[in-house]
Amino acid sequence: MLNEVESIRTHRSMTQKLKTLLPFLGPAFVASVAYIDPGNYATNIAAGSQFGYLLLWVILIANLMAGLIQTLSAKIGIATGKNLPEICRDRFSKKTAIFLWIQAELMIMATDLAEFVGAALGIYLVFDVTLIQAALLAAAGSFAILEVQRRGYRPLETLVTGMLLVVALAFAIQTFSAQPEVKPLLSGLLIPRFDGTESILLAAGILGATVMPHAIYLHSALTQRRIKGKDVVARKRIMKFERIDVTIAMVLAGAINASMLIIAAAVFYKNGMIVNDLEIAHQQFDSFLGSPIAMLFGIGLMVAGLSSASVGTLAGDVVMQGYIQKHIPIYVRRVITMAPPLLLILSGVNLSNALVWSQVVLSFGISFALIPLLLFTSNKELMGGLVNHRFTTWIGWGITAIVIALNLFLIVQTFI
Repeated sequence: MLNEVESIRTHRSMTQKLKTLLPFLGPAFVASVAYIDPGNYATNIAAGSQFGYLLLWVILIANLMAGLIQTLSAKIGIATGKNLPEICRDRFSKKTAIFLWIQAELMIMATDLAEFVGAALGIYLVFDVTLIQAALLAAAGSFAILEVQRRGYRPLETLVTGMLLVVALAFAIQTFSAQPEVKPLLSGLLIPRFDGTESILLAAGILGATVMPHAIYLHSALTQRRIKGKDVVARKRIMKFERIDVTIAMVLAGAINASMLIIAAAVFYKNGMIVNDLEIAHQQFDSFLGSPIAMLFGIGLMVAGLSSASVGTLAGDVVMQGYIQKHIPIYVRRVITMAPPLLLILSGVNLSNALVWSQVVLSFGISFALIPLLLFTSNKELMGGLVNHRFTTWIGWGITAIVIALNLFLIVQTFI
């Protein structure tokens, strides 16, 4: 009898904790969608097919970096009630704010290119339609998701979280079917190493595809007015729950990214194939693992592209309003950002190459988001009781230095 009573109390306690946590869950899941966009598909599959499990540790490190960065982004919104672009506008000169806005818009355009192209390619592979038809369906799908956003952030968070879980399930099944070797997998995950210049270049591409500038801007906007803390104690409590949100979301996104590389290593590298094209990857999954697995690959690509494209559009709205206090209707923005990828599809350019190049462009903008984020979250006057610990600041600057160094290497190797 006592055991039954204790069991009921434990159940009630867990239910109460879950009810307390639920209102805080969501922002990190929306931001984390940026970490599994189609650009990740291109870089992770290329890395897995060429080097096997060798660069799996890069995904782990990149995900840990991203977790800290997204935590800082969420914290600045909770502590100040403003998003990162708004604080940049307040604290920097007008010319600097305009420069930061222009580069942020360019980064978001590069992001949107990867996401829209990936969604169209996924629809093309799943439904066996022409690429033009797939692009039009992708456009319709992204508008439908934006319509959900008009009903409020909570419905959008629910939808995007559901889409994220669909992608996770698809890759879980694919990973199980690929039957990866455990020993080399653990070695690749736990032992940092490279194998020549090409592996370093791919590592930089993986990092560029994982740590996304627009996710930093958006996350601070998603937390700035969600639940307001009246005092330092309340804000610290909110931040405690937000850390849980970030941890769950980033573990899920990291697992999906790792699965991409693991599947490519288990199927392509094992059979001596280097695959840099997502359409060819789909065909080879069909050959090696069967049509259902190939279909899951296409579905994952389609869902990831559609969800991340909508998140990119929201981030564009945040940076424009934050940096220059201007606003254009979100549907107009969606049309403008869809134009470049539509032109690429019409021109017949290799879409997988376009995805990889978009990640190269993206890597240039990371430092312009990271440096202000660290400057502001380390400012006691601005952050109050949520100011960074000194150790956190040191780690943050270390991450920034690594990112900038890899970006410089990427520039040199790509253009010279």
